[in-house]
Amino acid sequence: PKPAYPNMSRRLGEQGRVMLRVYVGTDGLPKEAQIHKSSGYERLDHAAETDVMRWRFSPGTRNGAVEPMWVIIPINFVME
Repeated sequence: PKPAYPNMSRRLGEQGRVMLRVYVGTDGLPKEAQIHKSSGYERLDHAAETDVMRWRFSPGTRNGAVEPMWVIIPINFVME
């Protein structure tokens, strides 16, 4: 699901792309999220980081074995 657009950011016309570095466990749940590249707006960065921690991922595999790993997730905040 798309992260919720912060109301204040929408009112102020803030838009941008947040690149998150997310550590996904073998159960597919995010264990940690870090801002890899900021959107330039703290509200958007925080919304992306908070929402991605509620997501569920397909766990990563290496050589056929499931293992935890870091992934980069881009999240775009664009007003339509």
